[in-house]
Amino acid sequence: MDNDFSSKEAFLESIFNQYNNDIYRLCYTYVKRKETAEDLTQEIFLKCYQNYDKFQSLSSIKTWIYRIAINHCKDFLKSGYSKYIIISEKILRFAKGKTKTPEDVVLKKDESAQITDKLLNLPIKYREVLVFYYFKELKIKEMARLLEVNENTVKSRLKRAKELLSLSLPNEKEATGDGEEIKRNGEDFLC
Repeated sequence: MDNDFSSKEAFLESIFNQYNNDIYRLCYTYVKRKETAEDLTQEIFLKCYQNYDKFQSLSSIKTWIYRIAINHCKDFLKSGYSKYIIISEKILRFAKGKTKTPEDVVLKKDESAQITDKLLNLPIKYREVLVFYYFKELKIKEMARLLEVNENTVKSRLKRAKELLSLSLPNEKEATGDGEEIKRNGEDFLC
């Protein structure tokens, strides 16, 4: 591996500091449970450490870590263990009260929770493209490479995800257009 890291430990420390929160949030979008997402995040960084020598610089470190994270989350969801986990926690604990009045805080939390809940209830193939597109601001080509699908498949999934989200929200304008409402209301969760 051609890099500026003096050791595997330095590599791990660097990627952990840089990507820990992003990988945690990605895991959370898959498993919808805080404790499980934390465990998966640790396991993913352990895999990165163990596979340090296998990184070939064919992609960026970020892409490599995300690919490991996506595969690990999908493997977890396929496992028998994940089928027994009760998913009951709500996303409200991630809401940050950035508004001024208590009424605004309650309304913002409710609105963010509603959109986040709808987002988390989408099938994973639609949820992941929305997260990558709006919150991680990845390009279609990057998403296609990360998800190991055709670019047209990403475009179709993104279009369908927007439609599904729009249909599930009481106010259809929230999930249409350029997605700014989705992004604004989901920022408390994913930022």
